[in-house]
Amino acid sequence: MNFLDAKRIVAEFSGGPELRLLLALSGTGEPLELFVKAAAAERGLTAKLRLLPFNTLQQALLADAASGEREVFLLLPWDLVPELDWRSGVPAERLDPTATLESADRVLARIAVRPGAAIVYLPAPIPAAFADQPTHEMVASALAARVAQAGAHVLSADSFSLGTYFGSGMPVAARSMGLVSRAVVERASAPKSEPAKLLISDLDNTLWNGVIAEDGLDGVSWRAEGAGYRHFVYQTFLRRLKGEGVLLAAVSRNSPEVALAPLASGRMTLRESDFVSVVASYHAKSAQIKELAKQLNLGLNAVVFVDDNPVELEEVGQVLPDVQCVAFPKHDDGLPAVLADLNRRFGRRELTAEDRNRTELYRRRLEGMVPQAAEGADLHAFLRDLRMRLILHDRSTGDRARAVQLINKTNQFNLNGQRVTDEDVGAALASGGRLFTATLEDKTGSHGEILAALITGEGRLTSFVLSCRVFQRRVEHAFSAWLAEQSGAPVSMEYAPTERNEPFQIFLRDPAFGEPVAGPVKWDADRYAREHSDDLALFELVTQVQA
Repeated sequence: MNFLDAKRIVAEFSGGPELRLLLALSGTGEPLELFVKAAAAERGLTAKLRLLPFNTLQQALLADAASGEREVFLLLPWDLVPELDWRSGVPAERLDPTATLESADRVLARIAVRPGAAIVYLPAPIPAAFADQPTHEMVASALAARVAQAGAHVLSADSFSLGTYFGSGMPVAARSMGLVSRAVVERASAPKSEPAKLLISDLDNTLWNGVIAEDGLDGVSWRAEGAGYRHFVYQTFLRRLKGEGVLLAAVSRNSPEVALAPLASGRMTLRESDFVSVVASYHAKSAQIKELAKQLNLGLNAVVFVDDNPVELEEVGQVLPDVQCVAFPKHDDGLPAVLADLNRRFGRRELTAEDRNRTELYRRRLEGMVPQAAEGADLHAFLRDLRMRLILHDRSTGDRARAVQLINKTNQFNLNGQRVTDEDVGAALASGGRLFTATLEDKTGSHGEILAALITGEGRLTSFVLSCRVFQRRVEHAFSAWLAEQSGAPVSMEYAPTERNEPFQIFLRDPAFGEPVAGPVKWDADRYAREHSDDLALFELVTQVQA
C-alpha cells in the first residue's frame, strides 16, 4: 500500500465499528496516520487515532492507560535502551551488555502491566556502542528475543530508514508505511482473549500441494522434498500444536471420500485421527466453521482458519468476522512468517495431560456431524477488486492439447465425466462444432487456461469443464453468459451425474436450465444471459474468438 492507495482506501471507506487506538512511538507518528486509517478501513474499522507528542514514550509509560483505548507500542531498540538512539550519537563510554538488557527488561515490564497493550517491534540497527562486534550482535539479537518473548509482532529490519529518522524523526521507511500500519491495526484489533483453541485448515494446496480430486493420490505431494516441502513443514507444525492441546479440523470443497484419501493413506505426517473433524462438501466454508465452533462449544474468536485461496478467506471473513483468517503462503519464503503468526495465536506457556489428550475427546463429540448448507457471503464486491481478466480462446482450429487435457483431467466441475481423445474432438469440429477455452488473470497473476467447452454443430454442449483452482470466482457463470449471447449458442447440454461432479450439479440448479436429469438438459440462453449480466461485469473480457 502506497500513499495514493491509502488515500483512496480512506476516501472510499463508508465507515464501520470504531477502533480507538493510541500509537505510542518515540518519534513523530504523523506520516503514519493516514496509513493506519487505511489499514483499519481494510478491516472494516474506523480508526480514531491518538499519537503521542514527539519523543514522549517513556513519560507515557508512567501514566495510566485511557479508558476504551487500545495501546500499540511501536518500539525500536532505543525505546528499550535510550543510549542506543542514533539521534543522540554514539555514547562516549562503551555500554555494558548486562546493564543494557536489564534496561530493556524494565521497559517491557512496564508495558506488560498495561491492560490490553500490544507491541510491534522494528529491529533497527543499533550504533556501535559495545566493546566488539560479537557483543554488538549478541545484544541486538537478545533485544529482539526479549521483545518477541513479550508477544510482540516483529517486523523486518528493512522497514527502518535512518535517513528518514535523521531528517524528520520518523523511523519507518516510506516504502514500509503500509506494512507497518497493517501490523499495528492487526495487533490493535486482535481480540483480547486467551490463545486460540481450534485451527481449521483447508486441504488442497494447504495441507498438501496439488488438488486431490484432479491430481489423484499419487499426484499430490507432502513429503520433505520439492513442491511438497512447505506442506510437510506445515503438517509437522500442526502435529506439534495438536500435541499441545490445540484442536485441529479441516474444511474442504470436495467429496468426503476423496478429501480423506491422503489422510487415510498412512503416508503423511498427519492422519485423520489427528483431526477432530474433516468436513468435505461444496457448501460455504463459513457455514462449516460456524457449525464446528458450535458443536465444540467454542467462541468464534477462538478459531483460526488457514486457506491458500483468497476468495475462501474473504467469504469466511465476511460472514464470521470474529474468526482469525490466515493465508497459507504461495511460496516457500512466506512460510516462516505464517508459522510465526500461528505460533503467536496459539502460544501457551504450560501444558497439562488433559491438553495432550483433548483431540480424542472432541472427536467423539463431532461423530456424525453433517455439512451445513447455509449460503455464503456475496463476494461480488471482493471479486471486482481482484480486477479479473477473462481471455476467451477459440480452439476450433490449431492447438487444442490443453483443452483436451482439461476435459480428461477435470472431475468436479465436469458436465458428464466423459473422457475424449483428440480424434473425438477433431471429428466434432469437422462436423461444424466449436471448441472454446478461457484463461483467467487477476491482480495476483495468471491462473492459466482453466476452462474448456465443446459444442457440436447441432448446438449440443458435450463437454464443459472448469478447474477447481478458480471455484467461487463466478468464471463458469461469466463464460456461460458470454456464450449465451453468441450466435450458435448451445440449446442443450449432454449432462450425466458422476460420483465427483457435484459442483456441476449445483451449477445446473440455475432456473435457465431444464430439469437436471441424465441426458439432454435444455438451456434458455436468453434468460441466462439476462440474469447473469452482473457476473459477466466482474471481468474484463478479451476475446480471441472467430466470429
